[in-house]
Amino acid sequence: MADDKEKNREDDTIPNDGNDAPQPSGLEEVAEVAKLRQELEAKEKAANENYDRYLRQVAELDNFKRRTSREREEAIRFANEALVRDLLPVVDNLERAVAHSKGSNGKPLIEGVEMVLRGVFDVLAKHGVVQVTAVGEPFDPGKHEAMAQVESRTHAPNTVVEEYHKGYLIRDRLLRPALVSVAKAPESQRKKNGDHEVENGPGDD
Repeated sequence: MADDKEKNREDDTIPNDGNDAPQPSGLEEVAEVAKLRQELEAKEKAANENYDRYLRQVAELDNFKRRTSREREEAIRFANEALVRDLLPVVDNLERAVAHSKGSNGKPLIEGVEMVLRGVFDVLAKHGVVQVTAVGEPFDPGKHEAMAQVESRTHAPNTVVEEYHKGYLIRDRLLRPALVSVAKAPESQRKKNGDHEVENGPGDD
């Protein structure tokens, strides 16, 4: 009897090999698989969002590079704009000197000033500066600045009839508008057809 008790105690001390551990049921396995699938989908979604964010940042960087490159090119193209603008009054004075000297016996002076003018115009053209066409053209508020309106029967209303100083473009950008007078219909005709004012004219003279 004592031997049986001793044997039972020895059986109790034998370690468990794990075969008797509880096995997960079928429902638990399904739940575990569903959980893993959800985690995988969440990781895939996060990865896709990160990739989309990366693509947007690459596109923004490319746009920034193109924009800065364009701005740099424009800065180089228009670097002399201020200098050219300061030269224009000199050109105006030379043109006036030539115009006022033509009625006198100042041929050598005229020839000298005209030569200087040609040189200045050559320099301006080299830097992309061209004159704005004004007299005889329809008034263009993007290129002309109206100082007065003049009644005229020989010009269509809103036509530039006189130029006080020339306008200039630098590489298709307006550097200075032409200062002009603009034709308007005589008063009798305006009463029949209605007034026709230029967009930035100061009013009737």
